[in-house]
Amino acid sequence: MLTETEFRTEDLAGADRFDFWRERIGRTHAPLDLHSEYAADYRAHQRVLELGAVHVWPTTHQALRFRRTPKLIRQSDPEQYHIGIPLHGTNRITWDDQKAVYGPYEIQVFDSSRAFEVNSANGPDLFSGIGIEIPKALLHLPQNRMDRLFAHGMSGREGIGTLLVQFVTQLTADTSPYLPSDGPRLGTVVVDLLSALFAHTLDADRSLPPETRSRTLVLRIRAYVQRNLHDPRLTPRAIAAAHNISTSYLHRLFQTEHETIAAWIRHQRLEHARRDLADPAMCSTLIHVIAARWGFTRAADFTRAFRTAYGMPPKDYRHQALHSPQSTAWTHC
Repeated sequence: MLTETEFRTEDLAGADRFDFWRERIGRTHAPLDLHSEYAADYRAHQRVLELGAVHVWPTTHQALRFRRTPKLIRQSDPEQYHIGIPLHGTNRITWDDQKAVYGPYEIQVFDSSRAFEVNSANGPDLFSGIGIEIPKALLHLPQNRMDRLFAHGMSGREGIGTLLVQFVTQLTADTSPYLPSDGPRLGTVVVDLLSALFAHTLDADRSLPPETRSRTLVLRIRAYVQRNLHDPRLTPRAIAAAHNISTSYLHRLFQTEHETIAAWIRHQRLEHARRDLADPAMCSTLIHVIAARWGFTRAADFTRAFRTAYGMPPKDYRHQALHSPQSTAWTHC
């Protein structure tokens, strides 16, 4: 599991909760001036995942107003960017002489060296979102261009923004598959996605190092494949055409990956089919229907590939999975 820390105000006495929350946020992000109408008995929950120098923190909390003031900046400046992604609720932002309101899945960038005020709320319900802290030195974009992104809203529902939101939400939902040593590698993915998103927004992709552009393209291709596994026409040639690159370049991109693009597609299809075969809710679905669902148009090809991957034909695997001592599928199949 990744290295992470967790904090709940419910673990503290009511009168102490808001002060501890203020201190916690100050350590996670930067010293802030916090206010809330619920301060007398504040409810908040935060987890902080350490991904090398990058920190990702999902949080839920009651309505909150926080300010980064010139005085606090003079006292302490960690020289980092904070990326805010509301999931439920809105951020109302005031900076310089400007104002903006951003809702769920709208990505915003804040600079620890600049003053701002944010009101985070979700009506009477808890606000939830994900914060990302990244040192300025890790981004491959000049400061004067990053200044144009301050408090600028970027969609997390399309394009590279979608890749970023999907990555951090899936990562924070379940960290059990990862080792602490995976943290810096995952942090690199976050940096690459943020760099690509910012450069795209600024139309400054040429300023990104080639390796960052390549890694981001691979992530886009993987997301595209996952969305289209059901399509039997999903071939390297079709994938290359969908991304306006040559098939040979596509293969070069995957030379540094663990599998070729064709092998990875086959593995993903087989894994999805295997999970369906072991799912009691799908025990009445014919095997060839499951195979077709994941892009295998010929039952014989599916059986052969499945046997090679898992050491037994799909029929035997399904019987073993649904009738093992740990399974209760026999009660309704």
